[in-house]
Amino acid sequence: MVNMSYAPAGGANAPAAGTRAARRRPQSGVGQIAGLRPRADVELIDSLDRHTRRTVAAWLSDRPSATTRQSCLQTLAAFLRWLQAAEPGLGLLAATGAHLDAYCEQARSGTLTVGVRNPGKALSGATVTKKHRALSSFYWFAWSIGAIRQGAAVARPASEPQGVDHPPTITSQERRLLRHGASRLAADGRVAEAVAVALIEATGAGAATLACLTSEDLHAVGHGSGNALVLVTMRDDRGDIVSFPVPAWVHPWLRVLSSTRSAGDPLIKQDDGRPVSTEWLTAALQEAGSAGGIPEPRTKLLHPWKLRAVNRA
Repeated sequence: MVNMSYAPAGGANAPAAGTRAARRRPQSGVGQIAGLRPRADVELIDSLDRHTRRTVAAWLSDRPSATTRQSCLQTLAAFLRWLQAAEPGLGLLAATGAHLDAYCEQARSGTLTVGVRNPGKALSGATVTKKHRALSSFYWFAWSIGAIRQGAAVARPASEPQGVDHPPTITSQERRLLRHGASRLAADGRVAEAVAVALIEATGAGAATLACLTSEDLHAVGHGSGNALVLVTMRDDRGDIVSFPVPAWVHPWLRVLSSTRSAGDPLIKQDDGRPVSTEWLTAALQEAGSAGGIPEPRTKLLHPWKLRAVNRA
């Protein structure tokens, strides 16, 4: 079999997959994410075991902005310092919901002596709620990608609808309707959203993974454009290179996007050129679900996390 990249119009042949992978290797630690500070927080996280620091890096990379990444890093580092003092030897991914509650209660009552800028000073309810929301988001993310299998610290994020089982099952019928909705988006000229929805449904990829895809990650296997099998190469949540077959009905959309991208440019991006985010992908999924005929109460539950590979039925 011969790999043939979907080269952009006028672009040169892509370099070897291993070379591309090395150039865009995902962060193995938060120190590789630009703009994070202070250095003490970065070094604290990167001193953890490889699995934990990669999980934190993936979570931070999935945040929608540099400001949010910075805030989340400081919140997680502060909690980690408290955890190391309260439970020496307990790993960050082994924390429970009781640990989160204890930390937030001490923050609210002013009894924190570590992991806080002003020891002994009570934090406002709004600040404590923000910290709890960020920490819950981390543990939910870690659980959703399979970094932890049974996380008592996993709590429903504030954006999650209440009264819904975790994670609500996306039925085969709803997947079919979602694919139909993606076709409707493409027909309306919203090809980037259509491709994003199709790849999430087919591979379970998250925002960070989709944001770094380029046309060089698409490979046609076989001869003849009508019979070629197209594979998309990406990295899984542990950083390993994996390939997924792309459904044939998505191929024309990939050609459209590839023809408008220069070599190395993100294949999928927002209309204003910004990288895709979890919020943007969620909106695309819900709009595709609505366009495909999924009932509104179920459409509102569509989220990239619900279609992650670890949640696929």
